[in-house]
Amino acid sequence: MHISPLDSVHRQRGARLTEFGGWELPLRYGSELAEHEAVRQRAGLFDLSHMAKFDLVGPGAGAGLDRALTAWHSTMEVGRAAYSLLLANDGGVIDDLIVYRLAAEHYLVIANAANHGVDWAELSARLSPYQAALTDLTFDNALIAVQGPVAVAVMTAAGVGDLSGLRYYAARPDQLAGGPVLICRTGYTGEDGFEIMVPAAQAETVWTLLERAGQDLGLTLCGLACRDTLRLEAGMPLYGHELTRATTPWEAGLKRYVALDKDDFVGRTALADEAEQTPRSHLIGLRGSGRRAARAGYRVCAADGRPVGGVTSGALSPTLGYPIALAYVTGPKPAPGDQLTVDVRGELLPVEVTPTPFYRRPRPAAPASSQS
Repeated sequence: MHISPLDSVHRQRGARLTEFGGWELPLRYGSELAEHEAVRQRAGLFDLSHMAKFDLVGPGAGAGLDRALTAWHSTMEVGRAAYSLLLANDGGVIDDLIVYRLAAEHYLVIANAANHGVDWAELSARLSPYQAALTDLTFDNALIAVQGPVAVAVMTAAGVGDLSGLRYYAARPDQLAGGPVLICRTGYTGEDGFEIMVPAAQAETVWTLLERAGQDLGLTLCGLACRDTLRLEAGMPLYGHELTRATTPWEAGLKRYVALDKDDFVGRTALADEAEQTPRSHLIGLRGSGRRAARAGYRVCAADGRPVGGVTSGALSPTLGYPIALAYVTGPKPAPGDQLTVDVRGELLPVEVTPTPFYRRPRPAAPASSQS
């Protein structure tokens, strides 16, 4: 099992640790509900060092990623990021990942920890014909996230310069705690925030700096448990749940991340054929009532009790106060407002089909116009 560069910090702070994706990581520090609410109302500090980190440099890097993944990457602006998918030849999802273009011939790929080995093998093979060098940076770097409405204030208090020009899904090199870091305006919580890649040897210094900078701003140390409920409220898929080798982007509702206008990428032929057909299944959002939540693996049924699918993720939403779930259903895609049921331990509970995301962060109010 892999140990985070921040392991000693987590133990000192009293974190409850768990295994995830081959790593030992904080599940929670105290109450996962309190940690969830802190991210929605103030800010949370997360250790994401388990995420796979691959560096790609060379004149063929952009063209190689265009071939290996679903999105356009050779045309990305320097400093921008893009969500993309690594597919098998039949269109099944091997992994979802984020690609950052750091320079004209330099990219960074962040992928799921559980798929580290598979992703490395697939990318290595697919990129081998191109003039580009792929390097695994996973164990040389930590990844620390600050997420929440006061994330900018925390970063500013820690000594980061003006962040107003750093757009969502963008990144820039910077200095923090006297050393080089990469600051990315990305996240997995539905809130504004940043993910900071830092050399492993400097991880504790940067973590401690951010922790102290956020003391008066309500920054809370957070674990994996609240990260899962936060991403579910935001309607974000989790590999192994909403995304698997047996699902395609069409079924998962990720059509906008597939560039069928590219001449070729692995999985394109299968997806082009599927694009002309009705998907076999559909990922939908469900809203329940009461306090009993549908969990992953629970059956979804029609109103008459006929099984039509299964829940992939579900929880009692801490922010919304009612049960929410993501589920795959077969047959015609239900419309928002349609009524289904979920088999919760032998009892069919009513649920309503609802659009996702379940939660959207409030946008700043526009300045009031002055009256003369």
